[in-house]
Amino acid sequence: MTKIDSRLLIAVDGGGTGCRVGVGYADRGMLAQARGGPANVATDFTGATNNIMATVGEALRRAGLPDKLPDTAVAHLGLAGVNSTEDMAKVEAALPITHCTVTGDRATAVAGALGPQNGYLIALGTGTIVARQRAGDVKTVGGWGFALSDEASGAWLGRALLSRIVLAEDGLAAHTPLSRDTLARFGGRDAIVEFSATARPYQYATHAPDIMAAATQGDASAQEIVAAGAAYIERALAALEFKTRDVLCLSGGLGPHYAPFLPAALSENLQPPQGTALEGAFALALKAAAAMDPS
Repeated sequence: MTKIDSRLLIAVDGGGTGCRVGVGYADRGMLAQARGGPANVATDFTGATNNIMATVGEALRRAGLPDKLPDTAVAHLGLAGVNSTEDMAKVEAALPITHCTVTGDRATAVAGALGPQNGYLIALGTGTIVARQRAGDVKTVGGWGFALSDEASGAWLGRALLSRIVLAEDGLAAHTPLSRDTLARFGGRDAIVEFSATARPYQYATHAPDIMAAATQGDASAQEIVAAGAAYIERALAALEFKTRDVLCLSGGLGPHYAPFLPAALSENLQPPQGTALEGAFALALKAAAAMDPS
C-alpha cells in the first residue's frame, strides 16, 4: 500500500438545504456517504460547521471506520457561501481536520459534472451555479447568494411564488390553482408575510418541487416563474459565450427539471453529468492527497 492509499479521504458537498459527506480511500474509492443539515456558511456559519462535522461522523460510522479522524486524513469541502480566500481560511480554521482544503460549491460541482472536459454547467439547488470550463480554467457568473442573486434556483422560485401570491391578494395579479393552494397551506397572506420576515433560502426552496410540477401541468403562475428562470439561464450562458454543440450539463436537485423549459438551442446540447458534486469533492480531496504524497 502506498502512502496516499493509506490516507482517509473526506469529501463534503455543502448547500443551503443540506450537506453530503463521502469518506473513502484512493485505492478503494468512496466507501460510504451520509446526508446532514444545511451547510451554507454565509447564512449560518456555526450551524453549517456543526452540521458538516456531524455528517462526517455519520459517514465514518456507515463505513465502519473509527469516529476519531486520523491526523493523516485529507478533506476537500465545496460549500455554498464561500466566496473569498478569507471565507476559505475561516472554514479551515473552524474544522478539526488537519489537512483540509475549502472552495465554494462551484469548484466541486464543475469537477463532478465535467471532470477535465470542456463544457458548461448549470447547477441548481437551493442556490445557482452557472459555469464554463475551458482547458481547466473555470469561469462563473451569478450565484452571489440569495440576497443579491441565485436566479432560477429553488430559493428564488419559492420567493417568486410567494411574491406573486401577495400581488394576487392585492388584486395586482391573477390567482391560479398553485397560488391558491399555497395560500391555503400557509393560512392566509399575513402568514406568508410573517414567514418572509425570517425565512432562510432553504425554506423558500421547499416550494420548488410544487412549482416545477405545476408548471409541467400548465399552471400559469408556475409557468411564468419558471420561464423567467429559464430566461436567466439563457442569458447567463450567453454571457459565458455558449455556442451550439458545446457540452451543457444540468445538475443539482432542480437543474434537470428545467430541461423542458429551455430553448432547443440549449436543450439539444444537453449531456448527462459525469458525476455529482460530492464525487467532484472526492476527486479534489484525492488531488490534494496526491500533491502531499508525490510518487
